[in-house]
Amino acid sequence: MLIVKTRVGSKLIKNRYKFDMLRKINRYVLTIVIFILILHAEQAIGSATEEQMMAAGKLMRDVCLPKFPKISAETADGIRSGNIPDQKDVKCYITCILEMMQTMKKGKFLLESSLKQVDVLMPDDYKDDYRSGLNNCKDAVNGIKNNCDAGYALLVCMRGQIKNFMFP
Repeated sequence: MLIVKTRVGSKLIKNRYKFDMLRKINRYVLTIVIFILILHAEQAIGSATEEQMMAAGKLMRDVCLPKFPKISAETADGIRSGNIPDQKDVKCYITCILEMMQTMKKGKFLLESSLKQVDVLMPDDYKDDYRSGLNNCKDAVNGIKNNCDAGYALLVCMRGQIKNFMFP
């Protein structure tokens, strides 16, 4: 723990900074910068490649997975391959990823934002299937109050509707 001391008037003020907090902030900033670079690359050359999409997914996973220490890398890999456990931490991890993807916000499905992300971040081979699947799942979270439950319901729906579904 680093303690920084400064003087304001005659009072001594102590500010405490935890290195873990700084590291989390740096990961978040790095993720945003990578997304911006991918978006600008897409504007210059067309759709993102599958490698770019996977790299963006890895960054999201690297940000969300440490927030849920009860989830192992094996469990996260299982979600990617379709094994989606019905557990609170898993649901909240899924919601974290979906929020970073701008697919959800506060338990609400952002269809228009999701469709824009498909156009920008998905390779051309995936776009039609994803657009159709997203439209088919537009009502999947209706009536669900808990944000994590809503994320889980949306992922399960998309997994069933999109042939080549990919999840970080």
